[in-house]
Amino acid sequence: MSKLVSAKPKVGYYFTGRDLQQLNTMSFDAILIADTLSAPIVVRESSTVYDAILTLFTEDVGTIFVVSEDNFLEGALSRKDLLKAAMGGKNNNDLPVNIIMTRMPKIILTTPEESVLSAAQKLLYHQVDALPVVKIIKNGGITKYQVVGRFTKTNITRLFVQLAEK
Repeated sequence: MSKLVSAKPKVGYYFTGRDLQQLNTMSFDAILIADTLSAPIVVRESSTVYDAILTLFTEDVGTIFVVSEDNFLEGALSRKDLLKAAMGGKNNNDLPVNIIMTRMPKIILTTPEESVLSAAQKLLYHQVDALPVVKIIKNGGITKYQVVGRFTKTNITRLFVQLAEK
């Protein structure tokens, strides 16, 4: 399984020549998002900013995904988005989240089939705290994204700890 040693019939076991650093990179590239994702934290597009703030604090997350009534991704809300709205002087009980959210297609996505390494690179490159894990649904010429999970920096940290404990 480590691919440091291999076997051939009539020859036996032999060293593959891979070093430990290659092994570590290989293992992160082989782990899929489906193995490490967390439950999605979502609010409906019709929810108020007040509801989103409550969800953010009760779930203790940094990003909330906004979905339509049929559970397709419409946008994302960060702590900063909600802080700006709260400080804006508007009545947060009446202000819908779809006014302040970051909308599709500006959301960086991942899928359950993507590697952890690739998704982690997206988190770093785009400087975001979380990626929605989506199932891509094509209907005619329209592509929609059904939220099935989330992938965060905490997921990466948890994975590091699990691998170190093995």
